[in-house]
Amino acid sequence: MDVRIGVIHSLKEIEVDLADDIDRDELRKKVDEALGDDSRTLWFTDRSGREVAISGAKVAYVELGRPESERRIGFGS
Repeated sequence: MDVRIGVIHSLKEIEVDLADDIDRDELRKKVDEALGDDSRTLWFTDRSGREVAISGAKVAYVELGRPESERRIGFGS
């Protein structure tokens, strides 16, 4: 699953590629908790084990994408 995070006062987004088997509901709960309190930190671990931390106070938005296996390629429907 890909996650895009917008950061306040930055034109760039942070993109993190998570494992496909991650529990989407648990991830949303984790994001909600971090964004509900400016003193909290939002942590992600990507596919290669790299850990990424973002201060909850600096997050503008979080976009949860679909797992890689669900992505469509091409122009057909």
